[in-house]
Amino acid sequence: MRLLSKACVAVTFMMTTAVGCTGSDDDAAPGPSPTATSGAATGTPPPSPGSSTEPPEPVSIPGLIARDHTGTDLRLGDVRSRTDAYTQYAVTYRANGVTVSGIMNIPTGDGPFPALVLAHGYIDPAEYTTGRGLTREQELLAENGYAVLHTDYRNHAGSDDDPDNDRNLRLGYTEDVIGAVLALRGSGRPEIDGERIGLLGRSMGGGVVYNTLAVAPGLVDAAVVFAPVSARPEENFAQFQQGDPLVDEIEAEYGTPQENPGFWREASPLTYVDRVTEPLLIHHGTEDTSCPIEWSEETAAAFEEAGKDVELRTYEGEGHAFHGQWPDSMEVTMEFFAENLSQ
Repeated sequence: MRLLSKACVAVTFMMTTAVGCTGSDDDAAPGPSPTATSGAATGTPPPSPGSSTEPPEPVSIPGLIARDHTGTDLRLGDVRSRTDAYTQYAVTYRANGVTVSGIMNIPTGDGPFPALVLAHGYIDPAEYTTGRGLTREQELLAENGYAVLHTDYRNHAGSDDDPDNDRNLRLGYTEDVIGAVLALRGSGRPEIDGERIGLLGRSMGGGVVYNTLAVAPGLVDAAVVFAPVSARPEENFAQFQQGDPLVDEIEAEYGTPQENPGFWREASPLTYVDRVTEPLLIHHGTEDTSCPIEWSEETAAAFEEAGKDVELRTYEGEGHAFHGQWPDSMEVTMEFFAENLSQ
């Protein structure tokens, strides 16, 4: 695996359960292969460790793989803002029966435009407002000709409540992202090119992207993550939620990583990296103290070892928020999407 700084020439190689990563200019401070259709994605799960006959644990990557995922009823609501380059709408869609809110930037012009689903990092749902997080990316990508759907996730803004989501390792967010892609593809809107769709996730949203790639290979064309959390949920718990009663509740139900390693292995997208079919671009700063760069190095190494198309770009001196080198990272991101969403 080659690690690339922003000054290096790009070389692309043959490429979670997210708990929470904090701090950015947008985020508040302190996851047989499925066949994607216009409204559903289904798959046959791999066998659970130690068993080829038992149904998968629902709270797991195999549990998500076993679901018949649906994404429907994309509705554009009020215009929130308008520029010369794009119009921003409030939106809702349905993901596995849950109504999810968000915003959508549609470029000015006839289209159809390639589409991107954005998965934001952790923001306290009690403080979150629709469309918050990834604001810079929403604007820049729409200005460059992408229809951008930023999902709020369940339990956020105008989305339906899912009281079990936190206890279920927040895997519902992965369902929401899969549903967003399917809702775009099946919307029938002339502005949207349903055959060209990518993912972009930041921090916790990066973990959601990892999960999506493992659960639904073939769903999208390419994915980008910024400063992502660990692809191993137990590392995220240790980093962000020490002393949180929720951790005690989860470990009481499923066991600690030491007591029940099989559960935690099944909760990690790294266990199912062989399923991934899409190219992945990872951006990570060397001075990120929220999500250590070693997490991305481990993930990239695992994907490369499995023969997947992965590129890790490192940014010397950059922290979690990506300030000074953000324009460079976005230039690379848009080149990556242009190459992989070209057909």
